[in-house]
Amino acid sequence: MQRFLFAMIQTTTGQNSLDPTPNPTPDRAAAQDAFATFLHQCDSQQRLVCLHDSDADGVTAGVIWQCALQQLGFKNIVRLAPNRERNAWTHSNRERVRVHQPERLWVLDLGCAPDKVLEEVPTCFVDHHYPEGVPPGDTLISVYSWNPIPNTSLLVYELFTALTDITLLDWIAAMGTISDLGERAPFELIATTKKKYTAKYLKEATTLINAARRASHHDPEVAARALLSHASPRELVESQSADSQALREAREEVKRELEEAKKAAPVFAGKVALIRVHSACQIHPLIAQIWRTRLPKFIVIAANDAYLEGRVNFSCRAAAGTSVLEFLRAIDVPGEEGSFGHGHDQASGGSLPIERWNALLQALGFAPSVWAQG
Repeated sequence: MQRFLFAMIQTTTGQNSLDPTPNPTPDRAAAQDAFATFLHQCDSQQRLVCLHDSDADGVTAGVIWQCALQQLGFKNIVRLAPNRERNAWTHSNRERVRVHQPERLWVLDLGCAPDKVLEEVPTCFVDHHYPEGVPPGDTLISVYSWNPIPNTSLLVYELFTALTDITLLDWIAAMGTISDLGERAPFELIATTKKKYTAKYLKEATTLINAARRASHHDPEVAARALLSHASPRELVESQSADSQALREAREEVKRELEEAKKAAPVFAGKVALIRVHSACQIHPLIAQIWRTRLPKFIVIAANDAYLEGRVNFSCRAAAGTSVLEFLRAIDVPGEEGSFGHGHDQASGGSLPIERWNALLQALGFAPSVWAQG
């Protein structure tokens, strides 16, 4: 999901609508101290596992984590992305982590919550979303209250830079930043890497990396392998490797699906504009952002009923000054399966089974026929 437009709103204003959990890392020095403390408690032979998001920011953060730890001498490390639900606390993703028998766990760019991901496994959360809590005894490195707010891969890069020289990974951190915050993000790394690698190749490589998880087959590991096997964004873009070719094919599929989805027209209820999408590709965030710029006075919801079987996945966007987190959290939707109302002030969404989705539609003021008729 390219979050740069809505994340830029948050970055430039420095204002957050909700009061977050008290931040244990209110500045860069505190974050570096907390990160170093957690890392120094790890033995180089321990099984260390990283669960990172599947978008460009999450994948680049995970790759930086892997390369930096290897450079620091850690031998027993595993890096993986969640399934299409992109939720560290679902049973399936917990099991995905558990099978690797971690002795220490990192969770990058997937939010944070008071519940343990795995019991008895010390965990370090590194994140830039709204912080919803941290399990007792675990470490939370949150930048949500910073101004400006860096994305996760940039943060991970800076945390490791304080411990070892990972300058060769600067382009990878820059790609994650461009994906979330845009090429005009107010961070020195963006300016230096654009001069070093050119904006053209950084943006093109970022689009390819994002395509891996947007495509219908959802394979973020292809993106990670491409990052690990190339030395620059230009090399990745021009490569004839199987992974780079797979990324190009994924990009073309997403492009076709997006063009078709752009034909959908919104329907309205109060201050909400609803756009229906039917695609196995993760294009609903892109559609939501497109319509947010066209309908700046509305809260835009793009809903996709073909992304996960039996569910509606939706993205919610709003202009600066309107918190979609507050908006969604004020809605009472009976039931427990699925989730919604996490993320950023101007960008949230969720994944709900059909029954709960219909209840959400009703609470928003839409007639049931709106969804049935498409």
